Amino acid sequence: MSLTSKGFPLFLTFDLDAETMWTARDPSYASRPILMSQGAYGWKVGTGRVLELLARYGVTSTFFVPGLVIDQRPELMEQILKAGHEIAHHSYSHAWILSLTPEQEREEMEKGIEAIQRVTGRKPRGWRSPAAEISAVTMPMLVEYGFDYSSNFFDDDSPYLHTVEGRKTDIVELPFRWVLDDAPFFQYSIVLPGRTMQAPSAVAEVWKSEFDTLHAEGRMMMVGMHPQLIGQPSRLKALEALIEHALSHPNVWIGRCDEIVDDMRPKLKAAGL
Repeated sequence: MSLTSKGFPLFLTFDLDAETMWTARDPSYASRPILMSQGAYGWKVGTGRVLELLARYGVTSTFFVPGLVIDQRPELMEQILKAGHEIAHHSYSHAWILSLTPEQEREEMEKGIEAIQRVTGRKPRGWRSPAAEISAVTMPMLVEYGFDYSSNFFDDDSPYLHTVEGRKTDIVELPFRWVLDDAPFFQYSIVLPGRTMQAPSAVAEVWKSEFDTLHAEGRMMMVGMHPQLIGQPSRLKALEALIEHALSHPNVWIGRCDEIVDDMRPKLKAAGL
């Protein structure tokens, strides 16, 4: 079964965490200018470089953005929207969900929704956890607030419809895995976990190999990236190599999460997935 009307779905998504990648773990990091400058690279340089690359190949995508970053950088949000990309929910402050009470998690959810509504004029369609974790109340909240898709789980290479509290929903899961995230390859900081630097050529090789298998199996591919990481000069080459490799194949749809989800949901429902 073809998942979409336009062929194999390839999602190129960007978590625009900026300084919240640090401050969400320890608010005191806000007083350390060099740490903060690593996050600032994402909005000062990295996002613009990513937008230029996507425009060059005529590709649209989804940016998962914490509400705090949206409030701080409205002009950048306008650039993202003007280029035809989607802005989706990535919490408000990037706080680690497992450290929050249910009331605090709801506040993060509502403030993030409000921030996105202010810049887009509509509620967000999709949600991604700020730290690859959810709590007991997260999925019920996604149902309550009317989300259309989630991109969080690592349990499949194909999309599926979530069952929440025993009830099948219309929320489409767009799963991914750490091998399809740029942080395990590129994140280097004296205070964050990881501290690794891989050659962009190695990452391009991994991602192209993943693409070949997933494309041959008729599944999907979800790549999660961070402008402060993938937006650096040499590292952008890995993304460009993947785009060129994908576009050399027939029937590949590189697009926004919301648009592809709307296309694939009827087939998922019909198949009972």
